[in-house]
Amino acid sequence: MHVTGVEAPAPLLKVDGLAKRFGGVVALSDVSFELEEASIHTILGPNGCGKTTLFNVIDGSLRPTAGRVEFAGQRIDGMTAARIARLGIARKFQVPGVFGELSVAQNLETALACHGGRYGVGALLRVRPDAVRRDELADLCGLSAKLQVRVSELAHGEKQRLEIAMLLAGDVRLLMLDEPTAGMSVTETEAVAALVRQLRDERGLTVLIVEHDLHFVRSLAEPVLVANEGRIIARGDYETLRHDPRVIRSYLGEGADA
Repeated sequence: MHVTGVEAPAPLLKVDGLAKRFGGVVALSDVSFELEEASIHTILGPNGCGKTTLFNVIDGSLRPTAGRVEFAGQRIDGMTAARIARLGIARKFQVPGVFGELSVAQNLETALACHGGRYGVGALLRVRPDAVRRDELADLCGLSAKLQVRVSELAHGEKQRLEIAMLLAGDVRLLMLDEPTAGMSVTETEAVAALVRQLRDERGLTVLIVEHDLHFVRSLAEPVLVANEGRIIARGDYETLRHDPRVIRSYLGEGADA
């Protein structure tokens, strides 16, 4: 239903005409999309299609050759990665960035201390842990019963969820996840999908995910962007896109029935 005089809310993230070239190699070409607040979107595409480069431009690791990126109405392309992170963009890489020799509690306390502006071993030793916040994050990632367990002893999926919780120690509005279910069992994958939905539903987070696991993408049942050769070639829901000839040719393969 359209209500006259009521404007749609501005997108949280707006990518407009983004391009990135490395010499003669075109990694991104005229990429445009918008993410509304409290939404989940997944980017699908074959290896080398530009997904990681896109994440690198959004989080400030790379500067675009052309185009612009806006976050919460502010242009951020050209800002440093540290400044972009302070605005509320957090990124998780494929390999868990956790401290294996520390306990779950110590990992969470370290994240809380760092986001509080305290760095270095000495500073961390002097900081009094925020036990309430720590326990809240442990509960969020389903590790309340393993606070004193060394992280190296956790299952792969538990490490991935722990890192997501550590990222949320800061004031995050956009969470970017790079293949968060790589190497996981079906059960672990479904646990991550449930956590992502919880972050959107209960915390109002916007989540952008690069993923290859089609079971995960289908289980999320959220909008999908399909990338190929540095462009977004299709967008929509998974069930529609899996029958799109462009998607079948570029990613799913002829005769795919994922």
